[in-house]
Amino acid sequence: GPTRKMPLTASAMDFFQLFVPDNVLKNMVVQTNMYAKKYQERFGSDDTWIDVTLSEMKAFLGYVISTSIHHCESVLSIWSSGFYSNKSIALIMTQSRFEKILKYFHIVAFRSSQATHGLYKIQPFLDSLQNGFDSAFRPSQAQVLHEPLIDEDPVFIATCTERELRKRRKRKFSLWVRQCSSTGFICQIYVHLKEGSGADGLDALKNKPQLHSMVAKSLCQNASGKNYIIFTGPSITSLNLFEEFEKQDIYCCGLLSTRKSDCTGLPPSMLNNPETPQSRGQYRIRMKGNMSLICWYNKGHFRFLTNAYSPVQQGVIIKRKSGEIPCPLAVEAFAAHLSYICKYDDKYSKYFISHKPNKTWQQVFWFAISIAINNAYILYKMSEAYHVTRYSRAQFGERLVKELLGLEDTSPSH
Repeated sequence: GPTRKMPLTASAMDFFQLFVPDNVLKNMVVQTNMYAKKYQERFGSDDTWIDVTLSEMKAFLGYVISTSIHHCESVLSIWSSGFYSNKSIALIMTQSRFEKILKYFHIVAFRSSQATHGLYKIQPFLDSLQNGFDSAFRPSQAQVLHEPLIDEDPVFIATCTERELRKRRKRKFSLWVRQCSSTGFICQIYVHLKEGSGADGLDALKNKPQLHSMVAKSLCQNASGKNYIIFTGPSITSLNLFEEFEKQDIYCCGLLSTRKSDCTGLPPSMLNNPETPQSRGQYRIRMKGNMSLICWYNKGHFRFLTNAYSPVQQGVIIKRKSGEIPCPLAVEAFAAHLSYICKYDDKYSKYFISHKPNKTWQQVFWFAISIAINNAYILYKMSEAYHVTRYSRAQFGERLVKELLGLEDTSPSH
């Protein structure tokens, strides 16, 4: 849960600034102004440009964040006369001023000689965000490594052509997270660039499970020695990775796939389906030290690799139609934590910011901001402030936008 007690009067902005404090916003102001000056020295002066201020930077963020609540395809729709126009917030800043800030917006204006990573323009912000996640929240023992579902705008999907949809989904990076499965709080973000040199590129990542283990190690670098139980999908699950994690006191439970997983070191007899017909709930087990390989049958064979649960401990999977199906405890635990993450995706993925810039570092930035707001709402729900004024996720987002824009009326619309 939360590491600090927030006051009863804490606002949406107070929770958001646990992760994006004023000093981070002030740095954005400085870097944006530096980039604007550099740009104009190179391409000619812009008489309409005035240096951005902290209040304008907050308003700029507020406008883009508002697209996560109203799901408008373009943030510029706010100033239009169409369906997505929003007169109540459009008066704070003119469209031309917003477009100027959008043109020059930067987090790192100049590339240093040491910057070799493709995300150098956003890395300081990601590091600051990670420090905020670590200091504001203490996760539960059970955590999940996965790629969060980022919901695309349903209106766009319904109206666009198949070619546009393919182009839209062709991102130049993949986003992975380590997530507390009890609350849904995202503890760590890892971004993998497609432009990565050599075998570390995203195309190779999709085909080679050993590269997924590199992602897993990056996500768990702060987890060693804490006896966490990490749940993983088929692309990450492998015997070598789990044994390496066990040496760091990190325990694992993962779904295994003969097609997607690295099956090196596992007995072939357990990876092949038995010829004799199986009944639902039957399972076979092979053990090596603390590691168990479980092959469980339920309308198909499911294989699990774990060193976090004893294979002889019994559990049940409850199905709506067929009732209780017996299974090892590891299978029950995996299903329970997976279903929680699915609920998180259903509830929070639709509040990812709809604004889609062309530059990769800006796409990563807005995804990171979306995750920070979702985390802020989770902390708000766990605080005493939630019992005073119970805001839904949409109302919390609206309140945050109004506070960023400096509007006095911060009550949510019902």
